[in-house]
Amino acid sequence: MCKSCLRFAFISFWLLLLSSCITTRKVNYLQEPDNIIPDYTDSLAYEDYRLKTGDKIYLRVYSTHEETNALFNIPMMQTPNVSLAADLYAYTIQKNGSIVLPMTGEVVIAGQTVREAVRTIESAIGPFFLRDSADAVCTVELHVLGRYFSVIGGNGAGQYPITRAKINIFQALAMAGDVGAFADRSRVRIIRETEDGTVVKMFDLRSKSILNSEYYYIEPNDVIYIQRLDEQFFSIVNLPSFIATVLSTVSFGTFLYSLFQKKN
Repeated sequence: MCKSCLRFAFISFWLLLLSSCITTRKVNYLQEPDNIIPDYTDSLAYEDYRLKTGDKIYLRVYSTHEETNALFNIPMMQTPNVSLAADLYAYTIQKNGSIVLPMTGEVVIAGQTVREAVRTIESAIGPFFLRDSADAVCTVELHVLGRYFSVIGGNGAGQYPITRAKINIFQALAMAGDVGAFADRSRVRIIRETEDGTVVKMFDLRSKSILNSEYYYIEPNDVIYIQRLDEQFFSIVNLPSFIATVLSTVSFGTFLYSLFQKKN
């Protein structure tokens, strides 16, 4: 009876050990969909970010009209502090969706893309400052400040700036240092704030079809949650690790078998 119990425990342990190995199947990206890896529908529909109440924007006016430049643009200080320089040209979108500009007053830009907001501001400035100079030119530089995404799990946790118009999930994870060997790529979650409340999107990062899906691009303030694999307990990620685990298992099994033999 003891020998049967020992044999059963030994075989069970080996089966558990082999099923817990971290294979390339579990960690490789851009794999072809099959009966395990899902195939996502072609639902990629990226839209330019639309300005919202509370957004902080960087706004500079460039004009051949000297009065326009003097009114809107504070002389750039000779300082290496980039964030301080940006704050000199920062505006916050108010609750009514507008920013307050000198002379022109309130200009509503909430709900508009950056390009649309630039045209709106240029149209608002033009009648006040360019009417006396028919050949004057006025352009506006505008971008959103303080856009971030967060990553929890994987190699740790952190918050990272969005420095371009759009960023995809692979670029985001690369900024965070990838997800680590023991990340569960089959159940990645994105927590996103929308006008209808908080939504959670779960997807398989290994699937190649993610490139054309709704999960490909992230949005400002997204939180990416990386779940850990159950297999991390054994830490079998390469051949030396596997050999070391096998040898220790065989040694332990031999010891137990010898112990039961002596008792019998």
